[in-house]
Amino acid sequence: MDRTANEIWQKVLPLLEKEVSILSYDVWIKTLEPIKIIEEKLIVMAVSESGRDFVSSRYLELINRAITMVSEIITEVQIVSNESIKDTVLEKILLKDKENAGQDEDRLLQLTLEEKVKEQSKKQEMGDSGLKSGDFMTIKPQYNFESFVVGKSNKLAYAAANSVASEPGTRYNPLFIYGGAGLGKTHLMHAIGNEIRINKPHLKVLFVSSEKFVSDVIAYIGMSKDGSALREKYRSVDVLMVDDIQFISGKVATTEEIFHTFNALHDAGKQMVFTSDREPKEIKDIDDRLKSRFEWGFKADVLPPDLETRIAILKKKAQGLKANVSMDVLGAMAEAVKSNVREMEGLLNKVLMLAQLEETSASIDLVKEAIKDYSDRGDDEIGPDDIIEAVCKLFNIKKDDLLGKKKTRDVVEPRQLCIYCMTEMLDLPLAAIGNIFGGRDHATVLYSRDKIMQKLKSGGGGKTKAYVEDIKNLVWQK
Repeated sequence: MDRTANEIWQKVLPLLEKEVSILSYDVWIKTLEPIKIIEEKLIVMAVSESGRDFVSSRYLELINRAITMVSEIITEVQIVSNESIKDTVLEKILLKDKENAGQDEDRLLQLTLEEKVKEQSKKQEMGDSGLKSGDFMTIKPQYNFESFVVGKSNKLAYAAANSVASEPGTRYNPLFIYGGAGLGKTHLMHAIGNEIRINKPHLKVLFVSSEKFVSDVIAYIGMSKDGSALREKYRSVDVLMVDDIQFISGKVATTEEIFHTFNALHDAGKQMVFTSDREPKEIKDIDDRLKSRFEWGFKADVLPPDLETRIAILKKKAQGLKANVSMDVLGAMAEAVKSNVREMEGLLNKVLMLAQLEETSASIDLVKEAIKDYSDRGDDEIGPDDIIEAVCKLFNIKKDDLLGKKKTRDVVEPRQLCIYCMTEMLDLPLAAIGNIFGGRDHATVLYSRDKIMQKLKSGGGGKTKAYVEDIKNLVWQK
């Protein structure tokens, strides 16, 4: 083990321990072994190939951020495993002094798409653009167009992003992508950057968060009162991408600088891409002139994915992790998390981790175990117990009967109404609702919900509609 590598890694561990769960830290992070520093890269060994894949997909970005906080000589971390370095040049490098490794390091592995992107990024950062290494927020190679799952909810944004990547500065300038957290906005932005750096490597691409832009405004104004250093950095690029632009709200100096940067780049035919959690007109406390400029090009919203798209996303994520997960299990996970792709990925990782710990395959039972804490989550004002109490009061039945296995007519219909109201009034996954009702599976919950929906749509649904309204009134009267 390289002493310097180990010293740096020991400083990183406490930072990571604060950011992940105890179980994740003990199983995935603590078991990593620092091996060697090659150039500005720290090589870290995972216990297995599957462990390497899991850590790389789930925690690499977090690890890279932590590294930059404790070391000025390390720019990134590479996760390897015993299996992945056998009979490769990397193994030779790890066994020799750096001086003896010669030019083999450049032939470390056959370059993949991701490695080509990294290589191109490095060249650009050290080029003559006036930008120094480290000014670029790292564009993640894994976030490309090939890995993006397209559905009804995001196909417009996907098409616009593709067009911008193909011909930057000619159409859709600026491109403004907006939508809720975890729906793929940043993925599309990374994909644009990756595509440009692969196919148009002569272009200078700058990708920053809005927080980074704000900090640069403060720092560069201190360096030169006329702001020339800031202008050199941001107005000398061919493509400027700013993530989460809504966070400049209320920051007058930053808003002013964005406005003038926008004008300079737009007049020069340079491409701009912005993401936000809301459309331009809804961003508060920024100049109306800037709002109007955000709308000059093309706005594309990204909505929560439908069930089929969620299953497709989970399937692609599982394939990327080399995990064999059945469609039933993927369907259960897709039902469990409906509005956030990152949460879906987190649920998948948790299920796979549980499966590995229990030395079994991913199953619906493990999905239930992974989301069992969801039953405690509800609306800020109401929860499952409020609806249960209302149903019991309305139909004069016991809670144990409502939630239990009893199948008499006087219990079945109230139970179905209770399940329906939970799906309507609470942001709970079906599997979590099933847990509340004695561990029923998501298919049973779907059946109960759909049964009430059919009655409401039928000609004789007046009585059922009255029941639903009575339950809601009892809940909100509390």
